[in-house]
Amino acid sequence: MEWPAYLDEYEKLLLRMTTPRVMIDNAGCADTTRVMIDSARKHGFLLEAVQVLTDLNLSIKKAYISSDGRWFMDVFHVTDLNGNKLTDKSVINYIEQSLGTIHFTRSKSSDGLTLLELTGTDRLGLLSEVFAVLADLQCDVVEAKMWTHNGRFASLIYVRDCDSGCPIEDTQKIDKIEGRLRNVLKGVNDIRSAKTSVSMVVMHSERRLHQMMFADRDYERKPILRTSGDFPAVTVDQNCLEKGYSVVNIQCKDRVKLLFDVVCTLTDMEYVVFHATINTAGDRAYMEFFVRHTDGTPVSSEAEKQRVILCLQTAIQRRASEGVRLELCPGNRSGLLADVTRTFRENGLNVTRAEISTRGEKALNVFYVTDARGNRADPKIIESVRERIGMSNLKVKELPLICHQKAERDEPTAGMGGAMLSLGSLVRKNLYNLGLIKSYS
Repeated sequence: MEWPAYLDEYEKLLLRMTTPRVMIDNAGCADTTRVMIDSARKHGFLLEAVQVLTDLNLSIKKAYISSDGRWFMDVFHVTDLNGNKLTDKSVINYIEQSLGTIHFTRSKSSDGLTLLELTGTDRLGLLSEVFAVLADLQCDVVEAKMWTHNGRFASLIYVRDCDSGCPIEDTQKIDKIEGRLRNVLKGVNDIRSAKTSVSMVVMHSERRLHQMMFADRDYERKPILRTSGDFPAVTVDQNCLEKGYSVVNIQCKDRVKLLFDVVCTLTDMEYVVFHATINTAGDRAYMEFFVRHTDGTPVSSEAEKQRVILCLQTAIQRRASEGVRLELCPGNRSGLLADVTRTFRENGLNVTRAEISTRGEKALNVFYVTDARGNRADPKIIESVRERIGMSNLKVKELPLICHQKAERDEPTAGMGGAMLSLGSLVRKNLYNLGLIKSYS
């Protein structure tokens, strides 16, 4: 293994002793690929391991987490979203390399981009106003993610200067960007909680969005009730106090990145998962976590118990997709996002989530939209907006669903043979976005 230059010999010795051992088995289970990690116990390691798998849009069907003293053994049963095992060697190699080098994680440079962090009160047309300000200030939006929940808005936007194509480093321009955006976020009635910040460091966007909304205390605000959806059931059992654990049980609808959202919240709340079992059956997920606070104590009061329950329910619901999924795929151009989101606003469509990505001259932008009251948008309005933007450019897409059609089979005999099934296109697409393959077609 090639060690990072910043490590001295003593640090290298320690890492040799604690570097995770990763094994990927395609023969031990009939319908899933088994990913096994043996590692020294470290706060945050479980989250980083789950992050590697979910960044590839893999579905975690089952998982077992167990610690013995200072060591962890994590076992994940995964498939692609089509319910197939992972057989593409480039995917398997990427998982092995990423999981085996988690301890080397360091902050990276922005690679030519400036990061804007925004939080405030959500309202109809807010994203349109944000993009209009950035277009007016000659900021090119390269990547962005936006979530809304319980009337709150959080967004990460990576920008560069339109003229130079370089990150924005001029302090006067940065101050101007922050000031204009803060005024937009405040609106007329949100003077206290609107926040903007600028960074030059790349971070995991979805984990950061969880942190931003958690810091904004969206879990404390009165929930906006929907007629549809599945409310997660969360309980905290303190009957294992004699062993020093609290037991967290979760039952909810299964979906992509569910385990990531739960573990991310437990980690950011400073809880350590010592043992856990995750199972899925049909479209349901069942999770049990044995946890302690980082100071070694279990959940010790009714107030703390209720806070854990509320924060986990909120974390699961933040990503719950509301509204119609629209994909915008025209060529990339300056002001595109401002124009499109203005059209949404003028037609009474509210953006509840957004994912913006750019590769070269092409842009792939995903929006989830509802009507102004948060209900499902009128199909006639959707079609009218599509006609205005371009029917071939703006498409209505169904949400990617986890495949639940294959029968679950319990532990078969071990071996290295077995059927080899094709890898789903979504995994290839994510490898392409990560720059690991040249094409996912």
